[in-house]
Amino acid sequence: MSAPNSPSSEAESQDKETRLKSYLREKADDGELYFKSKFIADDVDLSPKEIGALMVKLSKSATDITVEKWSYTSATTWRVQPA
Repeated sequence: MSAPNSPSSEAESQDKETRLKSYLREKADDGELYFKSKFIADDVDLSPKEIGALMVKLSKSATDITVEKWSYTSATTWRVQPA
């Protein structure tokens, strides 16, 4: 089992973030995208919990897309649009 800050786990985290960001950029290319993590989890091969954590991170760091926590009804709905 690797340590939380080991190079391999950090690289894996970057890979997940990159995969999610690429997916969102592609889907929001024509305008805006609204989604709940549980509905895209299979598409990006991540759990809804992982997606939620990455979305918070992307909302602060992404420069090519705008990420907004849009509403909450049984799960967070995210709004993504090109920056």
